[in-house]
Parts: sequence; structure tokens; C-alpha cells
Amino acid sequence: MTIGFIGLGNMAKAIISGMLAKEVVKPSMLSGSARTKETREAVQKKYGIAVYEENRQVAREADILVLAVKPQMMETVIGEIRGDIKPDAVVVSIAAGKSLAWIENAFGKSIKLVRCMPNTPAMVMAGCSSVCRNERVTEEDMAFCMEMFESFGIAEEIPEKLMDAAGAVSGSSPAFVFMFLEALADGGVKAGMPRAQAYRLAAQSVMGSAKLLLETGKHPGELKDMVCSPGGTTIEGVQTLEEMGLRGSVMGAVEACVEKSKQL
Repeated sequence: MTIGFIGLGNMAKAIISGMLAKEVVKPSMLSGSARTKETREAVQKKYGIAVYEENRQVAREADILVLAVKPQMMETVIGEIRGDIKPDAVVVSIAAGKSLAWIENAFGKSIKLVRCMPNTPAMVMAGCSSVCRNERVTEEDMAFCMEMFESFGIAEEIPEKLMDAAGAVSGSSPAFVFMFLEALADGGVKAGMPRAQAYRLAAQSVMGSAKLLLETGKHPGELKDMVCSPGGTTIEGVQTLEEMGLRGSVMGAVEACVEKSKQL
């Protein structure tokens, strides 16, 4: 089996790193293409995989072809490779907003097709990927794709109608979390804490809180209540966040992401 990547940006490199680290594949089973010589040389040196300048070369060899390009590049890339993919190849798209029907229409023929929405924490093997497929993808095909996605974090198969929502909740949310972390650290700095220390404490607290939610399975409201002592400091901060509209702001941000995704 050969897995090919068209585009060797951060997300492609995260997937490659995960698969190699978990020994899902060997370097000899991977290939990729990128526009710049610098990227190709860097990826070849770091991972030991075959790299090409031409996308068509990767498409011709791949049993699983990962389209790791930006949404606005999809039409151009598909137009270039549509005649080169193997008849039974599984095409995996990580482009936001491009539906299974849109991608298949761009290829102009029936293909095995998987959509995946990973997020940037995949770069540190802590990713979260939402996945859907068309009817041509077999259980065996999907099992391998899920193993690929789970090599750099967790993966959930969902109906395609939820992909825009999943893209907001997991794909865009790291940016929201980083904004929260920055604000949390700024508050610490205002209170006299050195910035580097404030970032470490804030980041560890967010990571630990997420882990506590995942491992206990408790409702986030219940976990919040565990921190809030009667008449204590935390409930004062919670009241301020409620008064300043934290929940509504976050829900509005998710809604804005969903609407933008539908326009892509």
C-alpha cells in the first residue's frame, strides 16, 4: 500500500509523523508533493519518504491519496490529477467546506472518498479529527483511514451534515482556546505574575481541565461547580464571565465558523 500526500504543510506533516510514530506505515509506503524545493527537501530529510514536484506522480502511485491543500486550491489540484488516480484509490480530503458531492463532482466520476477535519493539536499528537465517507468506501478502507487519523489523536466518524459544526467545535476552537489562554495569562501578568510563568500555569490548567472532563465523563457544569466554593474567589470570577457574555460569545463564534464553512 502507498499513501500519497498532495501538499506537505503542517497538517500533512502531522499525519505523517503520527503514522510513523505509531508504526502504522513505513517511510517506504509514503510519498508527497509540494510546490517548493525547500519543503520537499525538508520533508524528505526528516521523514525519509519519497517526494515529488509533480502532483500527478503522487496521484498515480497512491492507494490512499490525501489532498492536504487549502480549500481555494482544491479545484485546481483536482483538475490536474483527476485522470491519474487509481480506479480503486481512496481519496481523503482535509479541505474545510468542500462536501463529498462537491469533490466527487470536481473529479467528474465516482470515487472512494473520505472527508476529514483534523485540527492543529495534531502537530503534537493530540489532534481531534471528524470523519465522514461516501457509500463507495468499504469498512476495510474506513478502518485503515481511522487508524491513520487516530495515530495523531482521536477521530470520530460522523454524518456529513455535521462536518461544518465539527469543523467549528474542534477545527477552529484551538484559536479560541489560545485567545482564552492569552487573556488568562494577561490577567496573571496584571496581578504581578511573570508572563512566561503565567502562560505555563494557564496552559497546564486548560490541558488538565480537558483531561479531567474526558477521563471522568462528568458534565462540565458539574466540574465547574467542584471548583466553586460557597462565597469563594472562583464563583466571583464565574459571575464576571457570565455578566460579560462568555457563553454567548463562544456560541456566536461557533455559529460564525459554521456559516463561513458553508460558503467555501
